[in-house]
Amino acid sequence: MIKVAIIGAENAGKSTLMNALIGGKISEVENLPGTTKGVIRRRFGTLKIPKSMKNPLGGADEFVLIDTAGLFDPQRELRGKVLSEDKFRRILDEITSADVIIHMVDATVGLHRGMEKLHHMLKFRYGKPIIVVINKIDLVPQERVEEIRKIIKKRLEQEAIPLSLVTYEGFNELIERLAYYAQYAD
Repeated sequence: MIKVAIIGAENAGKSTLMNALIGGKISEVENLPGTTKGVIRRRFGTLKIPKSMKNPLGGADEFVLIDTAGLFDPQRELRGKVLSEDKFRRILDEITSADVIIHMVDATVGLHRGMEKLHHMLKFRYGKPIIVVINKIDLVPQERVEEIRKIIKKRLEQEAIPLSLVTYEGFNELIERLAYYAQYAD
């Protein structure tokens, strides 16, 4: 079993991504902060693989996707936590038990400092493989996407995948990256 946690600031598109990966409506999606209140966990046999792609997941017999509540308010850099300390801790426990983490950054907002700190903790303290996704690229000019990619490369030391869950640009690359990390999860 491979456990994948989707994290990000409020309204980054975490629930929309979960629904796209599963191929159905599991998580409630609204253009309002705080729609997901805690953790939504969904077991499934395989991801929805695009018809143009051979299933890259091979031996993974079961996946668990975890959609988390937005951990920070993207409009407030300082003290931007939106959850109680207890709820934040429970979600963090769920995240740290994941095999792979998808860190979503909203292209209309950019990288939140609180998410940057959480990213570093997950990567360095817990040794978690993290896939960084810049979502909502269909809503901003290409120059803005490149600017965010450079910031992520510098501050998180990772290449980010530009993604649109409207046009599905970048979706195959995300599946391939997820499959790559899933091979080594155990």
